[in-house]
This record gives sequence, C-alpha cells and structure tokens, in this order.
Amino acid sequence: MKRILVVDDEAQIRTMLTQMLEQEGYTVHTAENGEEGLALVGRHAFDLVITDMIMPIKDGLKFIMELVRDYPELKILAISGGGAIKAERYLTMAGYLGDIATLEKPFKRDAFLELVRKQLAAER
Repeated sequence: MKRILVVDDEAQIRTMLTQMLEQEGYTVHTAENGEEGLALVGRHAFDLVITDMIMPIKDGLKFIMELVRDYPELKILAISGGGAIKAERYLTMAGYLGDIATLEKPFKRDAFLELVRKQLAAER
C-alpha cells in the first residue's frame, strides 16, 4: 500500500484529498504547512508528497527545495490555486526544482488521481 503525505493549510482541501486518495487504497498522512510536513517526512517513509504552494510558516517552494535536497528519491506533486501571483507561476517555479508534477486548483478528481498514479509509477 502506497503512503502519501498531503500538505495544505486549508483543512477542507486536506480532507477532500485524503478522502479521494483513501478511496483509491492509499494510506494518507496530512500536515498544515511545510514545517509540519518536513517533520513527518523525517519520521515516516512516503512514496509521494502532495503539497500546496502557498502556506504560512513554511511555503511549498521552501518545502519542496528541502525535500529535493534531503530526499532526492521522493516523488512530489505540487498544487496551487495562486495568490498574489498566478498559480501557474508558483507551479513553474516548483517544476524548475526537479521532476515535480504540478496541478492548478481547482482540478478534476480524475486529473488529480491520474497525476498521482503517474508520479507513483515514475522511476527516479
């Protein structure tokens, strides 16, 4: 069973993603920001990290940079609805950090699950 970490500051998004992923048979852990996420990655082995880009305390970009540096084999899916800057800019920046899948909010369930499957199947 694949283990996935969902990191998003919005409780509704965490709940929605958790439900979708658990329905597909994945084990899901959640965190509210990159700092909490990094602590969980240090304690548990994950097959995939799904992270929002705009969060308090430690945003998605800093979180992804640390994951790429410390856990280069870990697969990552970055999601964003944007903020002061359009979502595509945040996601483009994330893509520059490595083989990171990106998805703009709002997204369709099928598109999300397809990207999750793709990332989990990808060789690193």
